[in-house]
Amino acid sequence: MIYFNYMGNAIDFSTNPVSFEINERCGLLIIDEVNGFCKVGAGNLAPLKANLQVENMIKETANLAKLFNDKSMPIALFLDNHEDDRPEHPFPPHCIKGTGEEKIITELEWLIDSDALKIKKDCINGFIGSIDPINNENVFINWIKKYQIRTLIVTGICTDICVLDFVLTCMSAINHQIINPLNKVVVYSEACSTYHMDANDIQRLKLDESMIHDQETYHNIGLKIMQMRGAIIANKIKF
Repeated sequence: MIYFNYMGNAIDFSTNPVSFEINERCGLLIIDEVNGFCKVGAGNLAPLKANLQVENMIKETANLAKLFNDKSMPIALFLDNHEDDRPEHPFPPHCIKGTGEEKIITELEWLIDSDALKIKKDCINGFIGSIDPINNENVFINWIKKYQIRTLIVTGICTDICVLDFVLTCMSAINHQIINPLNKVVVYSEACSTYHMDANDIQRLKLDESMIHDQETYHNIGLKIMQMRGAIIANKIKF
């Protein structure tokens, strides 16, 4: 059980994750596993030192991506990528184009030369970032339809921000029937993580104290909210 104390009351944020077995057409989405979020010391939102949650996410994502690739199953990447004049308020500048922060992590570099769909996004929500501003086509929806994906496995960072926003939007898109045949979103909790930002980090980055962000707390809150909105939370993926 995972409890958090709020105004003297213990609130349970446990998700009781399941072991999920893939038994229909399935795709893998990897969200924002780039240097600026994952590589130690790489940027304002990257860990300052080795971080077990981030390291585990990278390991589990890399293993799963290899399995998908070996089985010729479709893979998509969201890659955070910002213009220097649109850094993304209220967060400190991160993953600015040309800094190297926007580059995919070393463990997944091989995907860049693969058939995986690569979407550079300039906003938190990758579902929105997949919309071509010129013709309004959503390249992510097109990918789902092209491969007739019915189940989507989601991994990445940050659990409570980019992963959460995408999953909630995707669940609404399923209900609105604009992303058929997709009917199931599975969040692989072991391959997700978020960042840690304490009072010292807030002072260093000159941010408002409202930006304090405890990694374990917000990771579990993100998972719980996605589960409450209809996503499946899994701690094991089986083929």
